Amino acid sequence: MSSHETDNKLPSLFDKCYDYTYADDVKAAGIYPYFRPIEESEGPVVKMEGKPVIMAGSNNYLGLTAHPKVKEATVNALKTYGTSCSGSRYLTGTIPLHEELERKLAAFVGKDNALLFSTGYQTSQGVIQPLVKRSDTIFSDKDNHASIQAGNFIAKGSTGTNVIRYKHCSLEDLERKLASLPLEAGKFIVTDGVFSTFGNIAELEGITKLAKKYNAKTLVDDAHAFGVIGKGGRGTASEFGVEDDTDLIMCTFSKTLASLGGFVAGDERVINYLKHHSPALIFSASPTPSSVAAAIAALDIVVAEPERVQRLVDNAEFVRNGLKDAGFQVIDGRTAIVPVLIGDNKKAFGLWKGLFDEGIFVNVFIPPATPPNKSMMRNSFMATHEPEHLEKVVECYTKIGKKLGII
Repeated sequence: MSSHETDNKLPSLFDKCYDYTYADDVKAAGIYPYFRPIEESEGPVVKMEGKPVIMAGSNNYLGLTAHPKVKEATVNALKTYGTSCSGSRYLTGTIPLHEELERKLAAFVGKDNALLFSTGYQTSQGVIQPLVKRSDTIFSDKDNHASIQAGNFIAKGSTGTNVIRYKHCSLEDLERKLASLPLEAGKFIVTDGVFSTFGNIAELEGITKLAKKYNAKTLVDDAHAFGVIGKGGRGTASEFGVEDDTDLIMCTFSKTLASLGGFVAGDERVINYLKHHSPALIFSASPTPSSVAAAIAALDIVVAEPERVQRLVDNAEFVRNGLKDAGFQVIDGRTAIVPVLIGDNKKAFGLWKGLFDEGIFVNVFIPPATPPNKSMMRNSFMATHEPEHLEKVVECYTKIGKKLGII
């Protein structure tokens, strides 16, 4: 008998856990799309439940997780350094691979220096909180990723920093809020470069102009922009030609760089300050040798094969146009993300199940991850998808969409 059963006459902190049954109901209906194990992965086609499945929901944008050079690099690092550095970068956790990757990332995005973190989620927390104090204000797009929001909350809780959220991609609202503070006040504008749910791009050129006008600093999260937009996949600042005006660029390794971890790049003095003042860096074990080696190998491929970026964009555009022509409500864009609005949760889950039965895996987003009554399929594509993969995606979407009355 659980403690919940023995003490159920009194309210319990865990009551919400026992009362939550929505996921169980969806599982019972046979349409639960989450936590599905991938048994084998070779990029655009994976094995799930013993069968080949076209992967149309991965963030493996340039298809590098299965690249032979990336695999070889991880094995070599494992043999040389073992499985872990067993310490933080600040003390015993630095190896030459960390420094090599930092140099290469800084050069790639056009900054003085870079600093690695153990996860992409942790990078936001490791960058935002150390750079602000009580009298400063963070200006954050309302649709920023949860990792940025967590970084904002930590800054607010630990230093009392004010956090102001501005309307999504609204330069007008951002300017109104910036103008409400004295020019000399510390201001930090934080935004996604490419927003992860709908795939739209921040107006970074306008943001940097406002930052100059109102004495603010800027931080852009290029998790879904790195390897996708900009010259050779160099991200949002490169896309708009504002590399020199964008103060800090951060990113995760878990998308284009086929690994786990994150980084921030900027002026040498700012990166040096973060190295000595970021709790997320100082009190975390450093990125593992194999994960760093994988990211180095992946970055080398991005530099050597920039044509992968165009292939990725072309693949996403093929599916985007195909689904539009079929009658689906597709949110327009020019990134790897192709969102399809469905609206009703039940129809969204039904569409997912129909596609999965046909050998296609996509992601289902439902509220609160989306606005109310805006359930959607979040498709994302790779440079390594072949035409036959993309054609099958459009064909099966069309067939099942008609069957369910979506189109």
